[in-house]
Amino acid sequence: MKKILFAIILLSAKISIAQIAATNTGILHISGSTDILFAGNDFTNNAGSALTNNGQLYIQGNLANNQAAMATGTGTLYINGAAAQSVNGAATFRTFNFISNNAAGLTLNNNLSVSGAHTFSNGIITTSVTPNYLVYEAGSSYSGDGDASHVNGWVKKMGSTNFIFPVGNGIVERTVALSGLSGSSEFNAKYLANTPFTTQMQTPIYEIDPAEYWSINKVSGGTASVTLNWDYSKVYFPNWIIPDIRVAGYNGSLWVTNGGTASGTANTTGTITSNSISSFNLFAFGSQSYILPLNLIGFTAKRQDNFTQLAWTTVNEFNVSRFVVERSDDNAHFYAVGELPARNTGNTENYFSRDNSAINGIAYYRLRCIDIDGKEKISAIVRVTDGKTTNNLQLLTNPVRSKITLVATGQLAGEFEYQVSMINGQLVQKGKLPVLTSGQYEIPLNGKLQPGTYSLKVTSRMQSFHFKLLIL
Repeated sequence: MKKILFAIILLSAKISIAQIAATNTGILHISGSTDILFAGNDFTNNAGSALTNNGQLYIQGNLANNQAAMATGTGTLYINGAAAQSVNGAATFRTFNFISNNAAGLTLNNNLSVSGAHTFSNGIITTSVTPNYLVYEAGSSYSGDGDASHVNGWVKKMGSTNFIFPVGNGIVERTVALSGLSGSSEFNAKYLANTPFTTQMQTPIYEIDPAEYWSINKVSGGTASVTLNWDYSKVYFPNWIIPDIRVAGYNGSLWVTNGGTASGTANTTGTITSNSISSFNLFAFGSQSYILPLNLIGFTAKRQDNFTQLAWTTVNEFNVSRFVVERSDDNAHFYAVGELPARNTGNTENYFSRDNSAINGIAYYRLRCIDIDGKEKISAIVRVTDGKTTNNLQLLTNPVRSKITLVATGQLAGEFEYQVSMINGQLVQKGKLPVLTSGQYEIPLNGKLQPGTYSLKVTSRMQSFHFKLLIL
């Protein structure tokens, strides 16, 4: 086996050591599968040169290609530096196989094309805003993707086979898939947060998921179906009725339905595949649930000696089936504690229900109104305390957007520290939280935090509080 442990400039009389940046200005041919070229620093393939990799090309610095119509070869490109790396140049760098293995990340300032197999070993691949693409040619594949190894940016797919785009936001992977392609096509896809134009809808779509969406552009080709998936543990998902969920597509002015039948559970995971469509732009989850023919005047909760009294008032009830009172002990996970049938008189109606269970500090309540077709409307959340002098700390609202609001009860006081961490344990924000007396305390959130599920830990020398936090 030939093993070249230094970067070389072919057709040059000088051999450079591994730590010196190298440039190919002539014909560089890594001829066989056992041949290795190891570049321990930057490597540039000049315009007018000819690089063919039929063996193994290791790059530990930055890679640049300016050779037009570069040969794909039959070999493998390894990008496995210890510091952040980039792919640059004026012409697409082409490889047959590709192994990306850099925990510090790889940025594509130029297209990188894969014709064989791509293995995500470690690290996020980020594409520039030009945009540049990680290109999967017809017949190519990938493996090893996940939250720690995916593309934060644009992915291009060529060919006619079904494909799952390994895209995400650099923190979590949020794939999107195409299936049933009518012919050879070229598609580009990217994952994004904070869905735009959520108030611009065409019936029967009545609500758009505000947390996430995907941009899918068709460069060429015919029809295909789009498959979206949700994962509540990664990104907040609305508590929608599953049969009413649709794939929504933005047509340039309105979100419209692209059909589909969803499966799964709103507060865990699920998927939905659209009808076969020919127009591509932005895609998000939509719901066909509509506002019930009911006006909910008010919903209150009041703690008595050993139970919670729930009350609500309605007007204009029509075709309403029932009311379900739901409770949560963490303001995130709710469960039913009472149910009453609707009266549907059309007059003003007053309803009462009781929750006889004990409260540990704070309990949260909401009212679910269900009509005869199964469509739902959920009230605002109200909270009650047990009235005791328990020294406690609770989340006031969850999910949150720009700030976390906590409520201190009893005689809780002291110098606390807080930590906000991702679900994989990575710390993303920390600070101090002095608690002087009972009342509300706010923690402003870092504006760079992506929507998703986090953990919040608040500690002092004497006490510790842990919360599951949903950031929109």
